[in-house]
Amino acid sequence: MKQIGLFFGSFNPVHQGHLILANYLVEETALEEVWFVITPQSPFKQKQRLLDNHHRLAMVEEAIEDYPKLKSSTVEFGLPAPQYTALSVAHLKEKHPETQFSLIMGQDHLKSFHKWYNYEELLQGHKIYVYPRMPEERPAIKQPKPEVAQHPHLVLVNAPVVEISSSYIRKAHKAGKNVRPLLPPAVWKYMDEMNFYR
Repeated sequence: MKQIGLFFGSFNPVHQGHLILANYLVEETALEEVWFVITPQSPFKQKQRLLDNHHRLAMVEEAIEDYPKLKSSTVEFGLPAPQYTALSVAHLKEKHPETQFSLIMGQDHLKSFHKWYNYEELLQGHKIYVYPRMPEERPAIKQPKPEVAQHPHLVLVNAPVVEISSSYIRKAHKAGKNVRPLLPPAVWKYMDEMNFYR
């Protein structure tokens, strides 16, 4: 079975940190590909102002063009809002029965994972690759429920910690600061030409 990691996010915009993590996972784990699943509306970020789906998709595709093991996925564009990870994964499994999907999750999200829709099903049926967010969180997972933290499907990866956030990029860009080094060149070009986040 093909091993594919699902990297869910709004990618508003996609940045170097996302690329570094996704590339690390396909080079250093059992994952053969990582799919960037662009989320139209997270149930936990209902007031977030997002660029249109097609613009965020275009930036992801620009970012990953030279990385054959990284793909984009629009699966959530056709699903009812708000999108829930469990339903999106179930939909992908139906479409790709010969594929074993895993989830990719930041350590900070693990604390609230037990609040996710159908989280038990996600945990039972899929590996979850957990990457560190801050250096002090590296040695151990902090505060998730024991049934989550001790689950055999949880895989802690020692990925590089890249503290870049999309929200910082949007804010700094709006303030006229140079955010170019934080973005793949093609994403910077697209963002600048479209005058996004001014």
